[in-house]
Amino acid sequence: MNKPYVFYALLISLISSLARAEEIGCVTTTWKLIGSNNKICIQAFDDPRVQGVSCHISQAKAGGISGALGVAEDPSQFSIACRQIGPIVIKDKLPDEETAFSESTSLFFKETKVSRLFDTKRNTLIYVAISRKIIDGAPANSISTVPIMPWNQNK
Repeated sequence: MNKPYVFYALLISLISSLARAEEIGCVTTTWKLIGSNNKICIQAFDDPRVQGVSCHISQAKAGGISGALGVAEDPSQFSIACRQIGPIVIKDKLPDEETAFSESTSLFFKETKVSRLFDTKRNTLIYVAISRKIIDGAPANSISTVPIMPWNQNK
């Protein structure tokens, strides 16, 4: 197989393995006379490799004219909450750390990334949201933990 095709196949595989977020809604934090308002937006995503876990992430979105045009750099302010919503099924061995969700937060090389770690001693999944730039990231972060528990459907 030709090397460029292998690269593109791996890239498509990586992109399709990341979770897709569903927009839940936004709340205005600052009203702007011109352009869009500053707001906090909530998105939901299901862990693509762990059936039975969903996360909600809130992110600050910059407003104004640049925000309305989609060129504003969103602030590194977010929160995450992940919960077990059904029986947890892990089909393959999970790596020590893996990206579960990633979203661009600026026109130029800034992203919000959610990594999943596994605490084997406590049988708990840990989700940490961070902001990354190509050169440096922000120390702002948020974590959520999901202990792997039996799921009783006969409640």
